Amino acid sequence: MGLAHPGRASTLARSARAVRIQPSPDSSRIVLEFAEAPAYQHFSLKGPERLVIDLEGVLPDGALTDIATRLSPQDPYIASLRVGLNRPNVTRLVIELKTAARAEIFPLKPAGEYAHRVVIDLKGDARPEPVAPAAPVAKSPPTPAATPAPAPTPEPRRLVTIAIDAGHGGEDPGARGARGSLEKTITLSIARRVRAQIEQTNTMRAVMIREGDYFIPLHERVNKARRAHADIFVSIHADAFYKASAKGSSVFVLSVQGGSSAAARWLAKRENEADLIGGTRIDVKDIYVRQSIVSMSTDAQILDSGKLASRVLEEIGGINDLHKAVVESANFAVLKAPDFPSILIETAFISNPEEERKLNDEVHQERIATAIVAGLSRYLATNPPLHRPDKTARSV
Repeated sequence: MGLAHPGRASTLARSARAVRIQPSPDSSRIVLEFAEAPAYQHFSLKGPERLVIDLEGVLPDGALTDIATRLSPQDPYIASLRVGLNRPNVTRLVIELKTAARAEIFPLKPAGEYAHRVVIDLKGDARPEPVAPAAPVAKSPPTPAATPAPAPTPEPRRLVTIAIDAGHGGEDPGARGARGSLEKTITLSIARRVRAQIEQTNTMRAVMIREGDYFIPLHERVNKARRAHADIFVSIHADAFYKASAKGSSVFVLSVQGGSSAAARWLAKRENEADLIGGTRIDVKDIYVRQSIVSMSTDAQILDSGKLASRVLEEIGGINDLHKAVVESANFAVLKAPDFPSILIETAFISNPEEERKLNDEVHQERIATAIVAGLSRYLATNPPLHRPDKTARSV
């Protein structure tokens, strides 16, 4: 049975102004963009697996004509695409699937540089395992005075897991420089360099939250880090401001009180709007993003995050101007994991022409990565994480 979107039906035929296909390692996304929101219906067919979307008042022309040429052979779920006029004033999009998939289809109102959008997300049938809440720290019962504590058993050093989050991605480009540089591209390039340097150590291992150019909602970035048993979360960004003269690097930690300055609050608001631009269902919620941060471990998390941020800020200050010489704080949604230190690094202002040039320079990107890894190493030298027997240190 078809499912109808209760959009405003129109007798005026319109063309799609843009079509984007954005595969990721575990999902596929199709975005159809229109000047006006179309009504649509969708249903599934078997033998082979297909998803059918009927777009009312839409012509099979414009950006829809070459939709099949935009498909990558490596797309994890989409085998082929075809578009045609199904009946007067109704264009049908048929998505043939490589395997069974769970489809989420939803509209998005205009946001950022985009007009009305219809988003088609294809994901595996199996939903990801829920992330268990952080366990409270149990209080040890008092030890009788007559019983001496046993000597601690030496434990092997393990690799510390660093979750590297390249800000924005896919449908969400982030900030844009005067020369056309996109924040999402620069952050991914720097994140890959951080990963490469971490993998050269014998103390850390890297987990990339985003491997390519695709969108991940803010709450899912936190959950991916937790599913990877991350010890530290580092989110990499490139700042923007309406004044081109603004410059310098910043490092932020979570603040549940709002922010350390008006500029910090403004920046957090802009970053937290990534889901509106990147596109996620409004009914998707996550306990770590929407709940009040009153977890028993959050106070300690913020304290440890501050220590880590200070080390990283000091190192970045050696290779770039600092916007402020102190760690800043704001209510960033992506920093709300309650059980590991989390920091957000604004590497520079992409809106500043000189800093935009430096952000695109491979040598400078490598220096930023070196500073981040040096800050991580300094923090871990005095703040080792709790033992967890999952990964032991590499020998060199």
